[in-house]
Amino acid sequence: MAMTIHVDIVSAEQAIYSGSVEAVIASAQEGEIGIYPRHTPLMTRLKPGEVRLLKDGSEEHFYVSGGMLEVQPHTVTILADTALRANDVDEAAALEAKAAAEKALHDKTDKVDYAEAAAQLAEAMAQLRSIERMRKGKGR
Repeated sequence: MAMTIHVDIVSAEQAIYSGSVEAVIASAQEGEIGIYPRHTPLMTRLKPGEVRLLKDGSEEHFYVSGGMLEVQPHTVTILADTALRANDVDEAAALEAKAAAEKALHDKTDKVDYAEAAAQLAEAMAQLRSIERMRKGKGR
């Protein structure tokens, strides 16, 4: 039997996941991070992106809008403003948000908050990457 670590993924609205997994892979500010049982305690910021949970030879995919990841001796906690299972992400809305953000960044006539448009573009792209990785995972 493989060693496991308990994971809780919680959004501002609700608990999204709670259970034991073999590994957690997340998009931290410094880059992708892998957490396995007996990982040293850690706290880091997450950027908008995917969280993958490895369990019983399969993967579960989640999208988080950023937040915090905390590792304790036997528990990983992910706190995010928004957290969704990847298959619950609205692909049409993400594509629309991506197009709107790209238009805002390229439109030189409007008074555009470029930092906000860039953040919206990054979030939409992260949602689309989560959907794509989930689809690839199902094809294995």
